[in-house]
Amino acid sequence: MANRFPLIFNTSSNQIQELANSEGLDLSGCGIKDAASINVVGYCTITGAVNTNNSVGVNTTSSPSKFYVDGNSASNVVALTDGVTITPDFSQGNNFTVVLGGNRTLANPTGITTGQTGVIYVIQDGTGSRTLGIGSHFHFSGGTAPTFTTTANAVDAIAFSVRSSTSIFSNAILDIKATS
Repeated sequence: MANRFPLIFNTSSNQIQELANSEGLDLSGCGIKDAASINVVGYCTITGAVNTNNSVGVNTTSSPSKFYVDGNSASNVVALTDGVTITPDFSQGNNFTVVLGGNRTLANPTGITTGQTGVIYVIQDGTGSRTLGIGSHFHFSGGTAPTFTTTANAVDAIAFSVRSSTSIFSNAILDIKATS
């Protein structure tokens, strides 16, 4: 049975037959519900609305309450709005970027998920000399937030891992430049 393909109803011939190896199976609009496991071999794109009451796991046997992936994955870099107080919404993504246009404070984020990881890129504008204060939920080695690079157009990064709703393990990577 391992080399067999799903049965389909061929409306052209009005017959039930095996799906040919070279054809894809279009399950859009089929309403599959309560499936314990769906195994996909090869490339698969899942599109459409997601019911947030359920969860999706990829290569995982745990019972996820979010989307989990074992293996390579990517996430968009979300632009944060510059302002006196910058409040990232971690439910919007994992990676963020902001260009500082003045002295700012990076507030404690909203939408936190325990176990979430990512990076916040902090970029000085063309003027530079901008300072950045850090919210109390960001925890750095030694208990002290770093002094960020203030050179015009400088790029720093805060790598983070959420330990709990009030504890975000953080590491600053300062003055990131191309190698020469």
